[in-house]
Amino acid sequence: MCGRYVSTRSPQDLAGLFQVTRWDPRETLAPSWNVAPTDQVWSVLDRPDRATGEVVRQLRQLRWGLVPSWAKSVDVGAKMINARVETVTEKPAYRRAFAKRRCLLPADGFYEWRTVSAIGTAKAYKQPYFISPQDGRTMAMAGLYEFWRDPAVTADDDQAAWWTTCTIITTEATDAAGRIHPRMPLAVAPADWDSWLDPAHQDPDELRPLLTAPADGHLDARAVSTAVNSVRNNGPHLLDDAADDQPGA
Repeated sequence: MCGRYVSTRSPQDLAGLFQVTRWDPRETLAPSWNVAPTDQVWSVLDRPDRATGEVVRQLRQLRWGLVPSWAKSVDVGAKMINARVETVTEKPAYRRAFAKRRCLLPADGFYEWRTVSAIGTAKAYKQPYFISPQDGRTMAMAGLYEFWRDPAVTADDDQAAWWTTCTIITTEATDAAGRIHPRMPLAVAPADWDSWLDPAHQDPDELRPLLTAPADGHLDARAVSTAVNSVRNNGPHLLDDAADDQPGA
């Protein structure tokens, strides 16, 4: 799975990188070295303009953890942070979003954990690894988004009733990521962003080939500080080398 990632690029940078034509500069998100489920995250998506019908590329904040339109509570989103590519076109929670509501989720890289066995008096622990493109470029993780209306909110406050949520599509991990964890996020190459985001492009057999390993599999994986294990911690120090961070060090 992909349960934590890093996203530090500014909205201005993301707007330029993804050729965004609409975003609200009043919307801000602090750089995060520990993006966690239920956090607000930056997304890139194409949506028709309500007035003109023209499809516009937008930079928007979404809540990580997809909530299907038919869900009874937003709480289900915490369990739906990933959609497996093997079943994404079959499961009711994801199949309509895969056909019509696809997005890109920018990331510097993502975390996975490997259990380190107990040795002598040292206890077993989970060692986090930061996995990122070797060339340092921003990853465009493949995502889906969905709209959910909170039935507890009255019609007089309709705008506050709507939640927009997302999930990350994952696959079997390979190369550097595969040595750490069996799953990894999928990405979309820049040449395929337009096709992936186009809401009119709805053929699953044509969409699946657009999904690739991040950085075409050219990834680095390095052990980092165990401070990232807690979602309460944040900051660039989470990417510090793990050498001085081990139990008993």
